[in-house]
Amino acid sequence: MMQAKFPPFSALRQKFGGKVRSLHAERENESYLLAADPDIRGISEYLRGEYNARLVTVFAEDRCAVEGVFFNYYVFEQKGNTEYLIVRAPVPVDDPQFPSLSADLPAANWQEREIQDWFGLTAIGHPNPRRVALHDNWPDVHPLRKDFPIDTVLPPFEGERHTYRPALGEGVFQIPVGPVHAGIIEPGHFSFAVAGEPILYLQLRMFYTHKGTEKLFEELPVHKGVFLAESISGDSSFSHGTAFCQAIEAAAAIEVPLRALIMRTILLELERIYNHVADIGAMAADVGFVVANAHASRLRELLVTLNEQLTGNRLLRGMVCAGGVRRGWDAAQLDTLAGTIDAFAKEFKDLIRLVHSSESTRDRLEHTGVLLPAKAKDLGIVGVAGRASGIDLDVRRDHPYAAYRRFSFRVPVYQAGDVWHRMLVRVEEVSESIGIIRSAIDHDLHEEFRVPVPPIPPDRCALSAVEGWRGEIIHWIRTGPGNRLERCKIKDPSLNNWPALVEAVQGNIIADFPVINKSFNLSYSGTDR
Repeated sequence: MMQAKFPPFSALRQKFGGKVRSLHAERENESYLLAADPDIRGISEYLRGEYNARLVTVFAEDRCAVEGVFFNYYVFEQKGNTEYLIVRAPVPVDDPQFPSLSADLPAANWQEREIQDWFGLTAIGHPNPRRVALHDNWPDVHPLRKDFPIDTVLPPFEGERHTYRPALGEGVFQIPVGPVHAGIIEPGHFSFAVAGEPILYLQLRMFYTHKGTEKLFEELPVHKGVFLAESISGDSSFSHGTAFCQAIEAAAAIEVPLRALIMRTILLELERIYNHVADIGAMAADVGFVVANAHASRLRELLVTLNEQLTGNRLLRGMVCAGGVRRGWDAAQLDTLAGTIDAFAKEFKDLIRLVHSSESTRDRLEHTGVLLPAKAKDLGIVGVAGRASGIDLDVRRDHPYAAYRRFSFRVPVYQAGDVWHRMLVRVEEVSESIGIIRSAIDHDLHEEFRVPVPPIPPDRCALSAVEGWRGEIIHWIRTGPGNRLERCKIKDPSLNNWPALVEAVQGNIIADFPVINKSFNLSYSGTDR
């Protein structure tokens, strides 16, 4: 397929004149467009309209001490183009505000509000400018500014907590769920307005356990940053660790050995499989099919035991590192990998036949929790949830990393957008992942698995993307002196996808909320980070 191309600087200068100052390629797949001021609405409309670009993420950086301004970054991509175009827009210190894109581009909603909370830059014209990351009773602080010390002790929080939109009308009731839940999960608050059983609308509140991860990266040496990255979302530890290492490797121009790239690919797919099979079982359990869940739980255990045999950790922590992976595999481990995958593949087919045999399960999942493709596109939904609603995105194919260029696989995409099709996406992705792993095992896995990491030059920027099992993970870094980082931006796919849950539950009954929620299975930790 012929690649689409972003416009050259001459076309941008002709279109926008002095509104654009420069365009430079940091590396082959990453270019930076410097805007003249904070207002990039025209540039965004032009890229999305004329070049069918998608806004991937929005974030800010405090460069006041070095360049005298803040910067907002807007990352765009195009179908069929492996390049990311990153628009860098200065925000003056004495007038810290920027025009919001959210009214026309709902995908930017939470991310612009995070900029307001973390950096104190006001998004002018935002349709809902309330706090999102900082809760309402936090003091007026902006923790990602450089002048905010990480060891700051805040006074006791006082004042109003989050106020939810009231449920009004005869027979309309408000049902609060959380933030503390019955299961062993992290906190999130769901406030339902119901008329009888049907859900009229849902309001949700996250960021109850914000960990300050992006601030913590500024305190760590680069070689220890991978351990922090692995803690962003526990069930995606290898994906986040890989995304971080790829950013470091790009900034330092490190060429990772092929053996390590293939091993990373295998482990990324194992992470995808063990999570997908657990979700398939959990969705079955939420509609009363506990036998299917028992089989799925057994298969998950088979895989996490394999993870431990390959890496020493059931959730794949401690294996990836900048420059490759920490250890190689011997012949016995490779035999165990091949044998376990063969056994899993056979039993996974039995599990899916069991699920398909249950008419009552299919009846509960079909037409439940529908997210229409148009709404999914507006909200910028990614990953499994996006592909079930017509969003044909997959970083493995669109921006190949690790060893994915060497393997053929299909990206399943459906239009129905219901719980059943979110399950089907998982089922088909597991089958594709098995094929990738089997192909990868055929490669020579006895060569070098790691190269030394040289001192990393300061003031290098790099963007890294990984298709985690939930969806698109983004890490962006700026290196600092002394092998440390000035900034590390993290975007977990859950940040994109929580607003989809609000849309998908409308018109469904309260009893279906658990399975709708499980069909998205979003990460509180990855959102809160």
